[in-house]
Amino acid sequence: MSVDIDTVKRVARLSRIAVDDADAERMTGELNAILGFVEQLNEVNVEGIEPMTSVIPMAMKKRQDGVTDGNKADDIVANAPVSEDNFFVVPKVVE
Repeated sequence: MSVDIDTVKRVARLSRIAVDDADAERMTGELNAILGFVEQLNEVNVEGIEPMTSVIPMAMKKRQDGVTDGNKADDIVANAPVSEDNFFVVPKVVE
């Protein structure tokens, strides 16, 4: 894939970045170099290789997935000026 100046200006406009013609010309070369490197990476055979989370094999630290807090609705609304059925009551504002 090759990037031209019009594509660079379009991406800059979509990103809301001000790019003049000189910068667009420079960015065209830079983006083409980046895309060339990505195409080169696509040539690598990764068949049967699992994704890694670290450069060395290690077990991820995981916590138990369980409810450790809850059933404290009364405590939560205890300081509310007005509450009803464990909900905060706020005045209606109509403008």
